Amino acid sequence: MTPNDTIMSSATQVGNSVRARREARQWPQMELAGRAGISRAAVSAIEGDRLSPSVTTALALAAVLDCSVEELFGCGKSGKRTEADWAWEPRGQTSRYWEAEVASCRRLYPVEAVNLNPTPHDGVWQNGVLHGNAPGPAEKSLVLASCDPVAGLLATEYARASGFRLLVFPRGGHAALDLVRQRRAHVAALHFSTDSAPGRNAALAGEQLAGDYRLLRLAKWQSGIALAGHDRSRSAESVARRHLRWAAREPGSAARECLDELLGRRHFDGREVAGHASVAEAVRSGWAEAGVCVRFSAEEAGLNFLPLRTETLDFCFPASLEHDPRIQALRTLLRGRYWRQILSELPGYDARETGEILLS
Repeated sequence: MTPNDTIMSSATQVGNSVRARREARQWPQMELAGRAGISRAAVSAIEGDRLSPSVTTALALAAVLDCSVEELFGCGKSGKRTEADWAWEPRGQTSRYWEAEVASCRRLYPVEAVNLNPTPHDGVWQNGVLHGNAPGPAEKSLVLASCDPVAGLLATEYARASGFRLLVFPRGGHAALDLVRQRRAHVAALHFSTDSAPGRNAALAGEQLAGDYRLLRLAKWQSGIALAGHDRSRSAESVARRHLRWAAREPGSAARECLDELLGRRHFDGREVAGHASVAEAVRSGWAEAGVCVRFSAEEAGLNFLPLRTETLDFCFPASLEHDPRIQALRTLLRGRYWRQILSELPGYDARETGEILLS
């Protein structure tokens, strides 16, 4: 049985059960709403079968009314049920999760990269059963697929400035864009554009999203070779000629593309790692001698850095989301003087075009 087979949140006859259990406790709708952390209007709509509750709302109501979700939202005579999907299946039988709404569909996201996500999980899935902590702000969550090593800093400032939350999932460019195409993420970060090929982000977005997209400029940054601090090589060409152990990003990422261009047809020794920070850490710890990453990650790890190219980092999202309050809040943050200053003070980032939006 897959996780999706076990997560059922509502039924045609949910109103009878919720109302009956509330009235048995002699609670007005406002009392139940306050205890469950939802609005009185939501309680009324659920009791009247005008609204199917989200997974976290169903869990909260069940906890308050001291019963199981199945008892509260068991299948009625019509057998009609609403299912909440995983964005992708968790890795084990126990998984913490967040809930977010993308393209009017509520999904559960297995928690990952807690260093980039300064937000508690919404609940725990264990052996086919959901245990919610509190109703999660699904409609106030913006899902970002990005390999930017400072995305956690952006998430922190986004939450402080907007009241929304940013959920960051580390993915290379092609994988990130694929999540947006599948409507499992709102925003994908791309950095395939360079000074010599400035239109590559737009071309890739147009190909995958059929022209229905927007690009929001985050920054320009330097991508290059990270070397051990004692390695004082002065040129990328000399490094490429040496037989080194490489820490390589996954295929489909801009960093892997850059490494493949550097080495040409030659096969490299080493292994794949996920993210710029992981490349730098592999070199710093000594199991790799070189790797392609952004300057920020190399300098944070105290490594020598040889620049290869300047890349443009854009946030790509469907044009239909341009006026979504979560996207509007992100754009407002990026255009603000405070964020632009913070970003410009980070090694390798150029924030002069930050916040500009490009039409498809």
